[in-house]
Amino acid sequence: MTDTDLKKTPLYAAHAAAGAKFVGFAGYDMPIQYPLGVLKEHLHCRAEAGLFDVSHMGQAELHGPDDETTSAFLESLVPADIVNLGAGKQRYTQLLTEDGGIIDDLMVSKLPEGEGKPGQVNIVVNASRKDIDYARIEANLPDSITLTKREDLALIALQGPAAEAVLAELAPEVADMAFMQVAVVTIDGTPMTVSRSGYTGEDGYEISVPADKAEALWNRFAASDRVEPVGLGARDSLRLEAGLCLYGNDITTTTTPIEAGLIWSIQKRRREEGGFPGAGIIQREIATGALKKRVGLVPEGKAPIRAGVVLFDSEEATKAVGHVTSGSPGPNYGAPVAMGYVITPLAAKATVLYAEVRGRRVPVTVTPMPFVPANFKR
Repeated sequence: MTDTDLKKTPLYAAHAAAGAKFVGFAGYDMPIQYPLGVLKEHLHCRAEAGLFDVSHMGQAELHGPDDETTSAFLESLVPADIVNLGAGKQRYTQLLTEDGGIIDDLMVSKLPEGEGKPGQVNIVVNASRKDIDYARIEANLPDSITLTKREDLALIALQGPAAEAVLAELAPEVADMAFMQVAVVTIDGTPMTVSRSGYTGEDGYEISVPADKAEALWNRFAASDRVEPVGLGARDSLRLEAGLCLYGNDITTTTTPIEAGLIWSIQKRRREEGGFPGAGIIQREIATGALKKRVGLVPEGKAPIRAGVVLFDSEEATKAVGHVTSGSPGPNYGAPVAMGYVITPLAAKATVLYAEVRGRRVPVTVTPMPFVPANFKR
């Protein structure tokens, strides 16, 4: 794909004006960093507030005759409890294959009472998977439910300890929201859907805004002394310090939610009842354990270990016991951090493994995640 083939988000001009460096990502021309640089962007988000363009993500709505019908349909594709998800709430889940593999991970939300249409459920999916996700959903749609792709919307994330104060200047009611709550607010006369969520491990919000209003909102945030724009480079190190998965690296169709350590996203009723793709396999893994597990890894020394590096259980071993799926510097952790999959007997805390990097074996220690404690507002 050439630069001319890449799509641009509604905020492309704002990024260019801010001096961003761009890179192709999931078919979009996206900012990888700004003049502040990846390290300082990362640290600023943890200390104050970072501003992220996530408009490349797919936003869509399911519409059915009533909430129970729409929710039950979505439950036929994902393992989370959607039927009992309350109005004004959001939940993380996964689209699954018949073998329990992860097609994509996504956010599901329901608007507060009186907002949206009856029987409406909103979803946000990954940019690299949205066409696959939409095709999967549409292939299973009953006549009573429709999928509406909201390509007229942009998505902005404001993350960090100052996020509440900055957004509350424009919409004071957001200060009363808790983690994973959803509200509809009006800013400069425009209704916007806000969730108290994000993918950095920090407190913050994601704001769904009409595309033609996105640049004005972005500039309002960027004008604050407490806010700096953050590109994909720091977004990756922030989510990795927070122990959060990147689709295509840490979760794929060859990993199940149990192997990935995502059992917390499958509520008790769904674990027991099943009724979603791959339920038998996932229930068996819950009962008897998975063969491999996603773990945090800290290498010896100052050099990060990157995705694809193979792991062994000794310096002399010839048979691999796992591999690295993500790795980066950990600016707030104070050392490089990584995650990957290892066979379950070697997944215990403090286990020392060996990563093969450029022909030598580097010791890595299995370490609990998140590497940096989450600061969500519960």
